[in-house]
Parts: sequence; structure tokens; C-alpha cells
Amino acid sequence: MQTNLAPPFNATPAGQEADAILRTCVHCGFCTATCPTYQLLGDELDGPRGRIYLIKELLEGRAASDKTRLHLDRCLTCRSCETTCPSGVRYSRLLDIGRQVLAERLPRRSGERLVRFVLKEALPRPWLFKPAVRLGQLLRPLLPGGLADKLPPEAVGDPRPWPEERPHSRRMLVLAGCVQPALAPNINAATARVLDRLGITLLAADGAGCCGALRFHLDDQEGARRDMRGNIDAWWPHVEAGIEAIVVTASGCGVQVCDYGHTLADDPAYAEKAATISELCRDPGEILIAARPRLLPVLEELRAERGRLAFHAPCSLQHGLRIRGIAEELLAACGYVLTPVADAHLCCGSAGTYSILQPQLSKRLRDAKLAALNAAGPAVIATANIGCLSHLQAGSALPVRHWIELIDEVLQ
Repeated sequence: MQTNLAPPFNATPAGQEADAILRTCVHCGFCTATCPTYQLLGDELDGPRGRIYLIKELLEGRAASDKTRLHLDRCLTCRSCETTCPSGVRYSRLLDIGRQVLAERLPRRSGERLVRFVLKEALPRPWLFKPAVRLGQLLRPLLPGGLADKLPPEAVGDPRPWPEERPHSRRMLVLAGCVQPALAPNINAATARVLDRLGITLLAADGAGCCGALRFHLDDQEGARRDMRGNIDAWWPHVEAGIEAIVVTASGCGVQVCDYGHTLADDPAYAEKAATISELCRDPGEILIAARPRLLPVLEELRAERGRLAFHAPCSLQHGLRIRGIAEELLAACGYVLTPVADAHLCCGSAGTYSILQPQLSKRLRDAKLAALNAAGPAVIATANIGCLSHLQAGSALPVRHWIELIDEVLQ
């Protein structure tokens, strides 16, 4: 694709990166076949190729418009198009650049700014979000259906504890996250118990919080960088002490942490540390599959008929982290019968705050995903991302679990 980016943007690092990405696109259109919003709306501008043209026009000096914003906002950033693209176009990075330029040139209306402000200030703060969830659970009958559905059921009984710290030689950190401790507090504890069986101690560092993804995708990229720097500061003493990995149980957060090195590459104080953090980031599936010789015999010994299970591979797992088949292999080893899922590459519609900001499109995508997941009659749905889990559970009569919880229950 030929480009002619407007000065002075063409001389900036972001401009040069955008120009290189644009030039790799040969506008073949393969991406439209796997784009969820294009499949729903049939509008060229609601597919990757159309959005690339909109971003190109913006960077070449065309006036920013509400039309451009409409179609960029509708993008889920699911990265399915990147998996499909034969030319390797880094669409998600181009979209980040385009959205940032648009936010600077065309401020949002006051109502939109207020909604985004509340989301980016409330959700990343567990001390504020957790009490809000508890209050919402108490007031559930009085809340609108769409909001009440997003609340998890009230916990029954005490949650299972983290394992007692043992003198394991292998030690790893875990990202506590922001919304996950309130919505599904057992996920990280289950991960700690599973890793304990493998001779690994899992630790949560004081002071670490949101991965930065929430603010990054809510027109506050600088706020996201502050979140990233805060996590690096909290983790760095453990890194210097020889921690083996940073385990991120929410695949959406994992994509963001893996991108720290790129996002902070121009920060002289943090660039090198951020690159190290990205290299240390691991999905729990990567840890478990590396321990396959030790783990699989145990799972096979405990194997039993556990019923039919549908696995939803989050976009962040299969398209962002490019991890496929690991959770499915481990669940099958436990005795679960994995059911086929049509169009497994398509997004469920969660996409961080997308389900709040684009509720109609999000619900249509969720309904289609649940229909595909339920088609073969599973007894449970498993996934790998807290956003997908809570979004699917809001529309599902079947339980939706993080796959690591199921592994933990088998091992117990």
C-alpha cells in the first residue's frame, strides 16, 4: 500500500512504525473473512481492511471525523485478522496508533468521556472495584438486567486457600490483576495449588496491580504506561532475586504484559526492564505443558469420565499469545470429552470494556458464541480469560470455568 503520511507525524517513531505497517498491507481482503464485526455488519469499514484505510487517511492529514471514530470503536482488537493475514500486517499496533491520533485530534463528547473516566478509574482499582461488586450483589434485584448479569454469584462457603509456602527451588510471580480478584478469586489460588504439585512456589508481589490494558484501550495510553511502570517496580526485586517467570492467568492481561517491552521501548528508565518482564511473562498453559513428562502421568492416573466440555479459546490466547491446544490437551488427559465448537476463531464479544461500550454488538457475538459452544451438549464451558468467563457466564445456563480450576480439582 502506498502512503504519504502528513508532517510532522511522518518523522515520529509512531509515524514511521505506522508507515511500515501500512506498506505491508496488500489489501487482499483475507482478513474480512475472519473479522467478527464484518461478519455481523457486512460493512467494509467495519472490517480490518476498511479500518486500515480510515487510519491511513487520518495519518495522511484528512480531518478526524465521528465516522472514523465509529468504525474504530467497533473494532474488538481480537487480532483474528492478524492470524489470517498472509502479509503479516500488525493491525492491532496500527489500530493503537490510529486511536491515539484520533483521540488527540477529536476529543470525545462529555458523556463518552465521563463513561470512560469512570471505567478507567474504577475497574483497575481492586480496593474500589471489589466493594462495588459486593454492593452490586446485594442490590442485584434492583439493577438493570444488563448490569446484574455481569455480577458473579455470591460465593458460598470459604474459598480454597493458597498452598502453604514450601521450600521449592523454583519460584514464580503471578499477576494479581484488577477485576479478577473480585470476580473469580479462586483462579490464581488454583494456579498456585497446581504449580505447588509441580514443585513451584507462586507468589503475588505487593504493589502490583492492573496490567495497563484497561486504560490503554480507553484513550489513556499514558495512564496505562504508569500502570506498567508500577508493576515493573513491584516485580523487579523478585526478578533480581531470580524469579523464573511471571504467570498471568488472564490471557487478555498476558497479551498486554508481553507487550511491555514494545510499549515502553522509548522510556530510557524502563525500556530494558520492560523487555525483561515481557520475556518472563508466561501463560499457565506454557508452564504446565513444559512439565508434561511429570504432569501427564499424574493426570492419566487420576483420569475418569468427567463428562463433555466445550472449550472457548479467548482471542487473546489464540490470536494474541498464539497459544493453541494446550488447555485442551490437559483437559482431555483428565478425562473430559471436548466437544467441537464451530467458528472457534471468532470473538465472544467481551474484549475488555467492549461489552459495556458496545453492548448490542457484544451481545450478538456472545449469543452466537454460546450457540456454538452449546451445540454438542457439553456439561461445562471452560476458558482462559476472566473477561470471557464473566461475559459468557452472564448469558449461559451452564457453568463457565477457568480451565486451570478444573485441573486443580482433578489433582485434589
